[in-house]
Amino acid sequence: MDKKFILNLFLGLAGLAILVPVATMAQVTVKNPIGYNTFPELFKAIANGVIALIGGLATIMLIYTGILFLFSAGSPEKINKAKVALTYAIIGIAVAAAATAIVAWIQGIIGA
Repeated sequence: MDKKFILNLFLGLAGLAILVPVATMAQVTVKNPIGYNTFPELFKAIANGVIALIGGLATIMLIYTGILFLFSAGSPEKINKAKVALTYAIIGIAVAAAATAIVAWIQGIIGA
């Protein structure tokens, strides 16, 4: 068999394999699996999920900081560790609170 013939046969069969399903599925509609119709809706949902995650982690961090303070037993090293953890927990809560305003600002920019 000639190499050109085999190549043409392969390309012809590949074309049929692509075109036949496309022609038969021309009227099929696909349901939206994520439930959001626009990018701003999707962006807001993702941002709200991230904000909730940050807020939850910051709350857990506050609890952890309280435990560190309780078990420090007056040790300056442990108290400093607890103070640093408290600082980061407060920063996390501030970021979560500011994130809502940031999302609203970005939506205003993109016109949502």
